[in-house]
Amino acid sequence: MTVERLGARDIPVAELTYFPGNARRGNLPEIRKSVARLGQYRSVVVRHAGDGLVILAGNHTVQAMAAEGHQTAWCDVIRCTDDEAIRVNVADNRLSDIAGEDPDELVQLLSYLDDDYTGTGWTATEVEALIEPPDFGPAGEDDVPRLDEDTPVTCPACGHDFVPRQLPSPAR
Repeated sequence: MTVERLGARDIPVAELTYFPGNARRGNLPEIRKSVARLGQYRSVVVRHAGDGLVILAGNHTVQAMAAEGHQTAWCDVIRCTDDEAIRVNVADNRLSDIAGEDPDELVQLLSYLDDDYTGTGWTATEVEALIEPPDFGPAGEDDVPRLDEDTPVTCPACGHDFVPRQLPSPAR
Protein backbone atom coordinates (compact mmCIF):
# COMPACT_ATOMS: atom_id res chain seq x y z
CA MET A 1 0.00 0.00 0.00
CA THR A 2 1.14 3.58 -0.54
CA VAL A 3 0.14 6.57 1.49
CA GLU A 4 -3.22 8.13 0.71
CA ARG A 5 -3.34 11.91 0.44
CA LEU A 6 -6.38 13.32 2.18
CA GLY A 7 -5.75 16.98 1.35
CA ALA A 8 -4.00 20.04 2.67
CA ARG A 9 -5.27 22.58 5.16
CA ASP A 10 -4.38 24.89 8.02
CA ILE A 11 -4.50 23.00 11.31
CA PRO A 12 -4.22 24.54 14.77
CA VAL A 13 -0.77 23.76 16.19
CA ALA A 14 -2.41 22.68 19.46
CA GLU A 15 -4.16 19.83 17.59
CA LEU A 16 -0.90 18.33 16.27
CA THR A 17 1.03 15.61 18.07
CA TYR A 18 4.80 15.21 17.61
CA PHE A 19 5.96 11.91 16.15
CA PRO A 20 6.79 9.57 19.06
CA GLY A 21 10.41 8.45 18.96
CA ASN A 22 11.48 11.02 16.34
CA ALA A 23 15.24 10.47 16.05
CA ARG A 24 15.96 13.84 14.42
CA ARG A 25 17.41 16.53 16.66
CA GLY A 26 16.72 19.73 14.76
CA ASN A 27 18.59 22.96 15.28
CA LEU A 28 15.63 24.78 16.79
CA PRO A 29 17.33 28.20 17.09
CA GLU A 30 18.18 28.16 13.36
CA ILE A 31 14.73 26.89 12.39
CA ARG A 32 13.16 29.65 14.49
CA LYS A 33 15.28 32.24 12.64
CA SER A 34 14.02 30.82 9.36
CA VAL A 35 10.38 30.84 10.51
CA ALA A 36 10.76 34.38 11.86
CA ARG A 37 12.22 35.62 8.57
CA LEU A 38 10.29 33.55 6.03
CA GLY A 39 7.25 32.11 7.77
CA GLN A 40 6.18 28.58 6.84
CA TYR A 41 7.25 27.92 3.26
CA ARG A 42 6.52 24.20 2.98
CA SER A 43 3.85 21.89 4.28
CA VAL A 44 4.13 19.77 7.37
CA VAL A 45 3.15 16.15 6.71
CA VAL A 46 0.72 14.75 9.27
CA ARG A 47 -0.87 11.35 9.60
CA HIS A 48 -4.58 11.11 10.23
CA ALA A 49 -4.72 8.36 12.82
CA GLY A 50 -7.52 7.18 15.05
CA ASP A 51 -6.06 9.14 17.95
CA GLY A 52 -5.56 12.44 16.12
CA LEU A 53 -3.02 14.08 13.83
CA VAL A 54 0.61 13.01 14.19
CA ILE A 55 3.44 14.97 12.55
CA LEU A 56 5.55 12.69 10.35
CA ALA A 57 7.69 15.38 8.67
CA GLY A 58 8.13 18.84 10.14
CA ASN A 59 8.22 18.23 13.89
CA HIS A 60 10.84 20.94 14.49
CA THR A 61 9.16 23.33 12.07
CA VAL A 62 5.99 23.10 14.16
CA GLN A 63 8.01 23.57 17.37
CA ALA A 64 9.62 26.68 15.88
CA MET A 65 6.29 27.99 14.63
CA ALA A 66 4.71 27.55 18.06
CA ALA A 67 7.68 29.29 19.69
CA GLU A 68 7.30 32.17 17.21
CA GLY A 69 3.60 32.52 18.05
CA HIS A 70 1.99 30.86 15.03
CA GLN A 71 -1.41 29.43 15.85
CA THR A 72 -1.78 27.19 12.78
CA ALA A 73 0.42 25.21 10.41
CA TRP A 74 -0.26 24.35 6.76
CA CYS A 75 -0.35 20.56 6.61
CA ASP A 76 -0.60 17.82 4.03
CA VAL A 77 -2.74 15.17 5.70
CA ILE A 78 -2.17 11.53 4.78
CA ARG A 79 -3.52 8.14 5.78
CA CYS A 80 -0.96 5.35 6.09
CA THR A 81 0.03 2.24 8.01
CA ASP A 82 2.28 2.30 11.07
CA ASP A 83 5.13 0.95 8.92
CA GLU A 84 4.65 3.69 6.31
CA ALA A 85 4.50 6.36 9.03
CA ILE A 86 7.92 5.29 10.31
CA ARG A 87 9.29 5.20 6.76
CA VAL A 88 8.00 8.71 5.98
CA ASN A 89 9.59 10.09 9.15
CA VAL A 90 12.92 8.34 8.64
CA ALA A 91 13.06 9.06 4.89
CA ASP A 92 12.29 12.76 5.34
CA ASN A 93 15.28 13.09 7.65
CA ARG A 94 17.73 10.80 5.89
CA LEU A 95 17.16 11.74 2.26
CA SER A 96 18.09 15.37 2.92
CA ASP A 97 21.19 14.19 4.81
CA ILE A 98 22.52 12.19 1.86
CA ALA A 99 21.83 14.85 -0.76
CA GLY A 100 24.72 16.80 -2.24
CA GLU A 101 25.22 20.38 -3.36
CA ASP A 102 27.01 21.97 -6.26
CA PRO A 103 29.27 24.47 -4.44
CA ASP A 104 29.44 26.83 -7.42
CA GLU A 105 25.66 26.92 -7.78
CA LEU A 106 25.30 27.40 -4.02
CA VAL A 107 27.74 30.33 -3.99
CA GLN A 108 25.86 31.91 -6.88
CA LEU A 109 22.51 31.56 -5.08
CA LEU A 110 23.94 32.95 -1.84
CA SER A 111 25.50 35.90 -3.71
CA TYR A 112 21.99 37.20 -4.47
CA LEU A 113 21.31 37.67 -0.75
CA ASP A 114 23.62 40.69 -0.38
CA ASP A 115 25.41 39.28 2.70
CA ASP A 116 22.12 38.87 4.64
CA TYR A 117 21.84 35.14 5.31
CA THR A 118 19.20 35.39 8.05
CA GLY A 119 16.91 32.39 8.01
CA THR A 120 19.04 30.33 5.62
CA GLY A 121 21.13 28.44 8.18
CA TRP A 122 24.29 29.93 6.63
CA THR A 123 26.66 32.40 8.31
CA ALA A 124 28.84 34.98 6.61
CA THR A 125 31.93 33.04 7.74
CA GLU A 126 30.65 29.83 6.14
CA VAL A 127 29.81 31.61 2.90
CA GLU A 128 33.26 33.23 2.82
CA ALA A 129 34.82 29.78 3.24
CA LEU A 130 32.80 28.59 0.21
CA ILE A 131 33.90 31.56 -1.86
CA GLU A 132 37.54 31.60 -0.73
CA PRO A 133 38.43 28.07 0.41
CA PRO A 134 41.51 27.82 2.65
CA ASP A 135 44.83 27.31 0.93
CA PHE A 136 46.11 23.84 1.71
CA GLY A 137 49.15 24.15 -0.56
CA PRO A 138 52.34 22.28 0.19
CA ALA A 139 54.01 23.31 3.43
CA GLY A 140 57.61 24.35 3.64
CA GLU A 141 60.04 22.37 5.79
CA ASP A 142 59.83 24.95 8.60
CA ASP A 143 56.00 24.83 8.52
CA VAL A 144 55.76 21.12 9.29
CA PRO A 145 55.53 20.47 13.05
CA ARG A 146 57.58 17.73 14.62
CA LEU A 147 55.55 14.69 15.59
CA ASP A 148 57.12 14.58 19.04
CA GLU A 149 56.02 18.15 19.92
CA ASP A 150 52.63 19.48 21.01
CA THR A 151 52.29 22.19 18.38
CA PRO A 152 49.05 24.20 18.35
CA VAL A 153 47.29 24.57 15.02
CA THR A 154 44.41 26.75 13.85
CA CYS A 155 41.44 25.30 12.04
CA PRO A 156 41.21 27.13 8.69
CA ALA A 157 37.42 26.85 8.61
CA CYS A 158 36.48 28.16 12.07
CA GLY A 159 39.67 29.68 13.48
CA HIS A 160 39.67 27.46 16.62
CA ASP A 161 43.16 26.81 18.05
CA PHE A 162 43.88 23.29 19.29
CA VAL A 163 46.69 20.77 19.79
CA PRO A 164 46.12 17.63 17.73
CA ARG A 165 46.23 14.41 19.69
CA GLN A 166 48.43 11.67 18.38
CA LEU A 167 46.88 8.26 18.06
CA PRO A 168 48.82 5.36 19.50
CA SER A 169 50.61 3.15 17.02
CA PRO A 170 48.62 0.06 16.12
CA ALA A 171 49.74 -3.16 17.81
CA ARG A 172 51.40 -5.60 15.49
